[in-house]
Amino acid sequence: MKLVVLITAQVEKGLDVALAWEAAGAPGVTVVRAHGLQALQEELRRGTIELPRMVVSMAGAMAAILDNMEERSEILLSLVDDALVDVLLDATTPVLGDLTEPHHGILFVVPVERAIGVRDHRQT
Repeated sequence: MKLVVLITAQVEKGLDVALAWEAAGAPGVTVVRAHGLQALQEELRRGTIELPRMVVSMAGAMAAILDNMEERSEILLSLVDDALVDVLLDATTPVLGDLTEPHHGILFVVPVERAIGVRDHRQT
Protein backbone atom coordinates (compact mmCIF):
# COMPACT_ATOMS: atom_id res chain seq x y z
CA MET A 1 0.00 0.00 0.00
CA LYS A 2 0.96 3.62 -0.45
CA LEU A 3 0.07 6.80 1.41
CA VAL A 4 -0.67 9.53 -1.11
CA VAL A 5 -0.19 13.00 0.38
CA LEU A 6 -1.19 16.23 -1.33
CA ILE A 7 -0.45 19.66 0.13
CA THR A 8 -2.04 22.60 -1.63
CA ALA A 9 -2.58 26.27 -0.89
CA GLN A 10 -5.66 26.19 -3.10
CA VAL A 11 -7.95 25.56 -0.12
CA GLU A 12 -11.05 26.31 -2.18
CA LYS A 13 -10.24 23.26 -4.34
CA GLY A 14 -9.32 20.79 -1.59
CA LEU A 15 -12.79 19.28 -1.35
CA ASP A 16 -12.97 18.98 -5.14
CA VAL A 17 -9.72 17.01 -5.16
CA ALA A 18 -10.96 14.78 -2.31
CA LEU A 19 -14.15 14.04 -4.24
CA ALA A 20 -12.15 13.36 -7.42
CA TRP A 21 -9.94 10.91 -5.49
CA GLU A 22 -13.00 9.17 -4.10
CA ALA A 23 -14.57 8.95 -7.57
CA ALA A 24 -11.26 7.54 -8.87
CA GLY A 25 -11.43 4.70 -6.35
CA ALA A 26 -9.73 5.91 -3.17
CA PRO A 27 -11.27 3.94 -0.30
CA GLY A 28 -11.11 7.01 1.93
CA VAL A 29 -9.69 10.53 1.91
CA THR A 30 -8.73 12.62 4.94
CA VAL A 31 -8.62 16.41 4.59
CA VAL A 32 -6.59 18.41 7.12
CA ARG A 33 -6.59 22.19 7.25
CA ALA A 34 -3.07 23.50 7.78
CA HIS A 35 -0.88 26.55 8.28
CA GLY A 36 2.53 26.69 6.71
CA LEU A 37 5.41 28.31 8.55
CA GLN A 38 5.95 30.73 5.66
CA ALA A 39 2.37 32.02 5.98
CA LEU A 40 2.77 32.41 9.74
CA GLN A 41 6.02 34.35 9.33
CA GLU A 42 4.41 36.54 6.68
CA GLU A 43 1.46 37.37 8.95
CA LEU A 44 3.82 38.25 11.83
CA ARG A 45 6.00 40.37 9.54
CA ARG A 46 3.00 42.31 8.21
CA GLY A 47 1.69 42.83 11.73
CA THR A 48 -1.76 41.46 10.87
CA ILE A 49 -1.61 39.19 13.91
CA GLU A 50 -0.05 39.84 17.27
CA LEU A 51 1.59 37.63 19.83
CA PRO A 52 -0.48 37.27 23.00
CA ARG A 53 0.55 39.65 25.82
CA MET A 54 1.28 36.93 28.31
CA VAL A 55 3.13 34.13 26.64
CA VAL A 56 3.35 31.20 29.02
CA SER A 57 4.92 28.91 26.46
CA MET A 58 5.91 29.01 22.82
CA ALA A 59 3.38 26.27 22.12
CA GLY A 60 0.64 28.35 23.74
CA ALA A 61 1.61 31.39 21.71
CA MET A 62 1.59 29.38 18.49
CA ALA A 63 -1.82 27.92 19.32
CA ALA A 64 -3.26 31.41 19.97
CA ILE A 65 -1.83 32.74 16.72
CA LEU A 66 -3.05 29.79 14.66
CA ASP A 67 -6.54 30.12 16.13
CA ASN A 68 -6.73 33.62 14.68
CA MET A 69 -5.28 32.80 11.26
CA GLU A 70 -7.15 31.77 8.18
CA GLU A 71 -6.29 28.34 6.86
CA ARG A 72 -3.67 28.67 4.14
CA SER A 73 -3.38 25.13 2.90
CA GLU A 74 -4.98 21.75 2.94
CA ILE A 75 -3.41 18.35 3.26
CA LEU A 76 -5.16 15.39 1.67
CA LEU A 77 -4.24 11.86 2.71
CA SER A 78 -5.32 8.58 1.21
CA LEU A 79 -4.02 5.08 1.81
CA VAL A 80 -4.38 3.12 -1.43
CA ASP A 81 -3.17 0.07 -3.30
CA ASP A 82 -0.13 0.70 -5.47
CA ALA A 83 -2.24 0.58 -8.65
CA LEU A 84 -4.28 3.62 -7.55
CA VAL A 85 -1.38 6.05 -7.10
CA ASP A 86 -1.22 7.16 -10.74
CA VAL A 87 -5.02 7.18 -10.93
CA LEU A 88 -5.16 9.68 -8.05
CA LEU A 89 -2.48 11.82 -9.65
CA ASP A 90 -4.46 11.81 -12.89
CA ALA A 91 -7.60 12.83 -10.95
CA THR A 92 -5.73 15.69 -9.25
CA THR A 93 -4.45 17.47 -12.35
CA PRO A 94 -7.83 18.57 -13.79
CA VAL A 95 -8.72 20.18 -10.46
CA LEU A 96 -5.42 21.82 -9.41
CA GLY A 97 -3.58 21.99 -12.72
CA ASP A 98 -0.02 20.91 -13.39
CA LEU A 99 1.64 20.25 -10.03
CA THR A 100 5.03 21.09 -11.52
CA GLU A 101 3.84 24.71 -11.74
CA PRO A 102 4.34 26.99 -8.71
CA HIS A 103 1.50 27.35 -6.17
CA HIS A 104 -0.50 24.38 -7.41
CA GLY A 105 0.56 21.90 -4.76
CA ILE A 106 2.95 19.17 -3.78
CA LEU A 107 2.08 15.50 -4.04
CA PHE A 108 4.23 12.71 -2.70
CA VAL A 109 3.82 9.02 -2.06
CA VAL A 110 5.09 7.10 0.96
CA PRO A 111 5.33 3.32 1.04
CA VAL A 112 3.38 1.79 3.91
CA GLU A 113 4.73 -1.42 5.36
CA ARG A 114 1.64 -2.25 7.39
CA ALA A 115 -1.83 -0.78 7.76
CA ILE A 116 -4.41 -1.94 10.28
CA GLY A 117 -8.09 -1.03 10.14
CA VAL A 118 -8.11 0.09 6.52
CA ARG A 119 -11.49 -0.33 4.87
CA ASP A 120 -13.40 1.17 1.99
CA HIS A 121 -15.61 3.81 3.62
CA ARG A 122 -17.79 4.12 0.52
CA GLN A 123 -19.21 0.67 1.25
CA THR A 124 -20.18 1.21 4.91
